[in-house]
Amino acid sequence: MPHTFDDETLTGVLGHMNRDHSDDNLLIARAFSPIADVISATMTTFDGAAGQWHVITADGVEDVIQVPWPGGEIAERREVRREIVALYDAACARLGVDARPHD
Repeated sequence: MPHTFDDETLTGVLGHMNRDHSDDNLLIARAFSPIADVISATMTTFDGAAGQWHVITADGVEDVIQVPWPGGEIAERREVRREIVALYDAACARLGVDARPHD
Protein backbone atom coordinates (compact mmCIF):
# COMPACT_ATOMS: atom_id res chain seq x y z
CA MET A 1 0.00 0.00 0.00
CA PRO A 2 1.48 3.39 -0.97
CA HIS A 3 2.49 5.88 1.69
CA THR A 4 -0.23 8.41 2.61
CA PHE A 5 0.95 11.97 3.22
CA ASP A 6 -0.59 14.12 5.96
CA ASP A 7 -3.02 16.94 5.20
CA GLU A 8 -0.42 19.66 5.81
CA THR A 9 1.93 18.14 3.23
CA LEU A 10 -0.86 17.65 0.69
CA THR A 11 -2.18 21.18 1.16
CA GLY A 12 1.28 22.73 0.91
CA VAL A 13 2.42 20.85 -2.17
CA LEU A 14 -0.91 21.09 -4.02
CA GLY A 15 -1.24 24.80 -3.26
CA HIS A 16 2.28 25.45 -4.52
CA MET A 17 1.84 23.36 -7.68
CA ASN A 18 -1.52 24.85 -8.61
CA ARG A 19 -0.57 28.43 -7.73
CA ASP A 20 3.04 28.60 -8.91
CA HIS A 21 3.43 25.76 -11.41
CA SER A 22 0.20 25.58 -13.40
CA ASP A 23 2.21 25.45 -16.65
CA ASP A 24 4.17 22.48 -15.29
CA ASN A 25 0.91 20.71 -14.40
CA LEU A 26 -0.26 21.19 -17.99
CA LEU A 27 3.01 19.87 -19.46
CA ILE A 28 2.89 16.78 -17.22
CA ALA A 29 -0.76 16.14 -18.11
CA ARG A 30 -0.19 16.60 -21.85
CA ALA A 31 2.77 14.24 -21.78
CA PHE A 32 1.21 11.45 -19.71
CA SER A 33 -2.55 11.65 -20.27
CA PRO A 34 -4.09 8.86 -22.34
CA ILE A 35 -6.50 11.43 -23.79
CA ALA A 36 -5.41 14.05 -26.33
CA ASP A 37 -5.78 17.83 -26.44
CA VAL A 38 -5.47 18.54 -22.71
CA ILE A 39 -5.88 22.30 -22.20
CA SER A 40 -6.14 22.44 -18.41
CA ALA A 41 -4.64 20.44 -15.56
CA THR A 42 -4.86 20.78 -11.80
CA MET A 43 -2.92 18.60 -9.39
CA THR A 44 -5.53 17.14 -7.04
CA THR A 45 -3.66 14.73 -4.77
CA PHE A 46 -0.68 12.42 -4.49
CA ASP A 47 0.57 9.53 -2.47
CA GLY A 48 3.75 7.53 -2.26
CA ALA A 49 3.12 5.90 -5.64
CA ALA A 50 1.88 8.67 -7.94
CA GLY A 51 0.58 12.17 -8.52
CA GLN A 52 -2.98 12.78 -9.66
CA TRP A 53 -4.27 15.52 -11.98
CA HIS A 54 -7.76 16.58 -13.04
CA VAL A 55 -7.58 17.32 -16.77
CA ILE A 56 -9.89 19.02 -19.25
CA THR A 57 -9.59 18.66 -23.03
CA ALA A 58 -10.35 21.17 -25.77
CA ASP A 59 -13.67 19.33 -26.31
CA GLY A 60 -14.61 19.74 -22.65
CA VAL A 61 -13.93 16.14 -21.70
CA GLU A 62 -12.82 15.85 -18.07
CA ASP A 63 -10.78 13.04 -16.62
CA VAL A 64 -8.45 12.21 -13.76
CA ILE A 65 -5.02 10.81 -14.52
CA GLN A 66 -2.49 9.22 -12.22
CA VAL A 67 1.17 9.40 -13.12
CA PRO A 68 3.60 7.14 -11.21
CA TRP A 69 6.70 8.73 -9.72
CA PRO A 70 9.66 8.11 -12.04
CA GLY A 71 11.94 7.07 -9.17
CA GLY A 72 9.50 4.62 -7.63
CA GLU A 73 7.56 4.85 -4.41
CA ILE A 74 8.33 7.62 -1.90
CA ALA A 75 7.51 8.22 1.76
CA GLU A 76 8.98 11.62 2.69
CA ARG A 77 7.87 15.16 1.84
CA ARG A 78 11.30 16.12 0.49
CA GLU A 79 11.02 13.31 -2.07
CA VAL A 80 7.84 14.78 -3.54
CA ARG A 81 9.67 17.76 -5.06
CA ARG A 82 12.33 15.49 -6.55
CA GLU A 83 9.70 13.31 -8.21
CA ILE A 84 7.62 16.21 -9.53
CA VAL A 85 10.77 17.73 -11.03
CA ALA A 86 11.59 14.37 -12.60
CA LEU A 87 8.05 14.20 -14.04
CA TYR A 88 8.42 17.73 -15.41
CA ASP A 89 11.76 16.85 -17.04
CA ALA A 90 10.32 13.64 -18.51
CA ALA A 91 7.29 15.54 -19.80
CA CYS A 92 9.50 18.13 -21.48
CA ALA A 93 11.58 15.38 -23.10
CA ARG A 94 8.47 13.52 -24.27
CA LEU A 95 6.94 16.69 -25.74
CA GLY A 96 10.18 18.08 -27.20
CA VAL A 97 10.10 21.16 -24.96
CA ASP A 98 13.23 22.72 -23.47
CA ALA A 99 13.13 22.25 -19.69
CA ARG A 100 14.02 25.25 -17.59
CA PRO A 101 16.88 24.90 -15.09
CA HIS A 102 15.99 23.87 -11.53
CA ASP A 103 17.18 25.68 -8.41
